Amino acid sequence: MNVVRSLTPALWIALSAVALGPLYARAQSCQTSSDLDDATRGVVTAAGQRLFAMATKGDVASVRQNAIPSLASDFSGIEATIKDHEQDLAGAQATLKGVFVLDGTTPSPHAEFYCGVFGKSGQTANSAVFYLDNLPAGKYAVVLLDASSAKGRTMFSLILQQEGTDWKLGGLYVKAAQVAGHDSDWFLARAREYKTKGQMHNAWLFYTQARLLTSPLPFMGTLATDKIADEAQSIQPADLPVGKTIDLQAGTASYKLISMFPQIVGNDLDLIVKYQAADVSNTNQAYQSNVAVIKAVATKYPEVRDAFAAIVARAVDPTGRDYGTLLAMKDIK
Repeated sequence: MNVVRSLTPALWIALSAVALGPLYARAQSCQTSSDLDDATRGVVTAAGQRLFAMATKGDVASVRQNAIPSLASDFSGIEATIKDHEQDLAGAQATLKGVFVLDGTTPSPHAEFYCGVFGKSGQTANSAVFYLDNLPAGKYAVVLLDASSAKGRTMFSLILQQEGTDWKLGGLYVKAAQVAGHDSDWFLARAREYKTKGQMHNAWLFYTQARLLTSPLPFMGTLATDKIADEAQSIQPADLPVGKTIDLQAGTASYKLISMFPQIVGNDLDLIVKYQAADVSNTNQAYQSNVAVIKAVATKYPEVRDAFAAIVARAVDPTGRDYGTLLAMKDIK
């Protein structure tokens, strides 16, 4: 999986805004690195770099000691994130890409933090917007680092929360800057090729991947991500599960698709399809349903055979537990 998310439960709910941000939101206060006084910038940057150094050494215990209490008490996600990216981070050198301080002391169900200078057409090269839902009251900082190692470039992003004079870890995002050796520009170029061919489903899926690789955080918008979103919006197919479920007929059965997106599995770029299931405890039944969904997806969207090595169907029950099955394209009859 090319994105690993680990946050305290309260913060994870807050940071799970839709990718393009809510339509109606209240603007909150944000300061960029250049807006901050030297002391605040130095303290926030030092906290981020200190946590990065701990992570590159696999020092999970020290990271936990520097986390907010609610996260420290349920630290398994952060620990898994660090261990999953141990090879990516080992010996990595950090380059600071950005520091933002978000004043969320006034609670808002839908908050937008506008950071930097905006032009009459919207974002500029140095601006950013953070879209956050139900953020607990407090003062937060976002520290964006690029980790360069023999494994390549990894985006290492920290969410810090102020506690007194200290800045404690509230969340961690670690994401490879490339998928299967390809960066956002490559996916954007392929999206445009599929668009030219009239393969709008493939185009949309590749636009989505390009946007994910452009921004280190799913709830962060920049000039680059806005441009991709605008370009993709014009070709968004109505029959994909984007912000809604889609009914998929598979023989006599009907399934509700939750989402479809590209993802690296092993060394291949596969298409992940999630759908609603009443229960996944009967794995034999779940497997049969998964195979039916995979075949129906390949039939409904035949162009995906040209873009992906396999389809992975994941049955998701009401608790969020899932069961997955992978079929290579050559095996889907």
